Amino acid sequence: MVENPRPESGTSWFKENSTLIYFLLAQLVAFSTAGASILAYMVKLETRVSIMETRGAEYTVARMDEMKQRITILEQRSEENSARLERLVDQYLKKPQ
Repeated sequence: MVENPRPESGTSWFKENSTLIYFLLAQLVAFSTAGASILAYMVKLETRVSIMETRGAEYTVARMDEMKQRITILEQRSEENSARLERLVDQYLKKPQ
């Protein structure tokens, strides 16, 4: 005779392993939730970066213009001071006649 593949006790595999099944389902839910959270965080982060790039570009250009103006003023002062120093050095190094 062919034996019956079902367990003799009459309980199914699912009933015998219900703890394992519940654990695996809980794990699936946990991983799905974690994945959704990570995806939401990445979308939010990308949105913030995009906004900062858009707004920050104008701010950066304005700051660069200010820095260029300051550098120009400092270069002018440096040239004036160099000219003054050269005149003073020439005066002190002149031989008396």
